[in-house]
Amino acid sequence: MKKGRLIVISGPSGVGKGTVVKALMERDPNVRLSVSATTREMRPGEVHGVQYYFLSREEFERGLAENRFLEHAVYVDNLYGTPEEPVDQMLAEGHDVVLEIEVQGGLQIMERRPDATFIFIAAPSFEVLEARLRGRGDTSEEKIRERLERARVEYRVAPRYQYIIVNDRLSDAVDDVQAVLRAEAVRADNQLHVLKEES
Repeated sequence: MKKGRLIVISGPSGVGKGTVVKALMERDPNVRLSVSATTREMRPGEVHGVQYYFLSREEFERGLAENRFLEHAVYVDNLYGTPEEPVDQMLAEGHDVVLEIEVQGGLQIMERRPDATFIFIAAPSFEVLEARLRGRGDTSEEKIRERLERARVEYRVAPRYQYIIVNDRLSDAVDDVQAVLRAEAVRADNQLHVLKEES
């Protein structure tokens, strides 16, 4: 069985990366979304192993000490991270696995798994990104400013990703992600097995 590919998708708040990932999974049944672990409290309606793996801080820190996370970060006093074992299990089963994560985590995975495919989702312009954040109507001005400042930092990191896809029309953005995955599948280093003669 051919091993799956690890796909890292990042982008600023408001760019629609979650919508792109959801649409990609609807189109391609072989794509799986990695489930992150967190130390934050479980909210009503959430299920362990579905939205997140909910861990105690002690469990999470033990996992860090044992190098069991592909990446991790601290956000609002809680720990978040991607457990390596379930990702590797899905890859071994031949599934392509998407990690929808912040650029901070993406940079960690570049060090740990440089063979992964790194895709950054951008808005058509910074003005469009700001308009999308404001258009939600449920975010305070302070939060909008914070997210825009974080987006500026993320945009400076974006050139380290292999691909930058603009999410202007959703269907076009998903087409572009699928084109990247098709191209990655036929890269020479992924196709060397077809050049071997039978012994």
